[in-house]
Amino acid sequence: MNPRVSRVLSVAIVTFSMAIAMSFVSKILLGRVGLILGLFVLLVIIGIGVIFDVIGTATTAAKERPLNAMASKKVYGARQALRMTRSADHVASFCNDIIGDMTGTVSGAIGAALAIELVTWRNANPDGETMVSTVIIGLIAAITVGGKAWGKNAAISRAEEIVLVVGKVLAWLEDSAGLVILPDQKAGNRKKGRGLAKKYTEGESNSDKTS
Repeated sequence: MNPRVSRVLSVAIVTFSMAIAMSFVSKILLGRVGLILGLFVLLVIIGIGVIFDVIGTATTAAKERPLNAMASKKVYGARQALRMTRSADHVASFCNDIIGDMTGTVSGAIGAALAIELVTWRNANPDGETMVSTVIIGLIAAITVGGKAWGKNAAISRAEEIVLVVGKVLAWLEDSAGLVILPDQKAGNRKKGRGLAKKYTEGESNSDKTS
């Protein structure tokens, strides 16, 4: 299968699975909590989307040189932050596309559910339901777009600081779980290049012996 097609399919499957999981959990929470806590859940989901949008933007804007200098000085999390910048396309795709679109879809569904609950609580007529739904969806869009606009400015102006903070979180997770969450693509490419060069050298030597 074409690598691009495979990547698109994997992103679509991951987004679909995560959106269903988050929507399912959110609906359960909304069924068990009141209107105020439901609004809190909605704001948390919007906040997650804004935070990951900031991370994705900062990763693409961050420069390798200062992070490389910090990694050489053994700054905690700098090595993970450097790996993020080297895999900026994958990080941005996950943060901005998968998480961003998923939280946007789920927050819209939760907003509609909250509107229905609010209308039912106030015993409003169908026209009132339409108005309440429209206002809530508009507020969700305004908070989401405004938060991401503010976050992008911060992500561009303080890109290395933000990526380093995320790198420290990744370093802590790696130390706790013992797993490399984000492998170094350049290191892998260097190893692959050395392997190909070795095979090429061995092939030349074998051909010389045959001749």
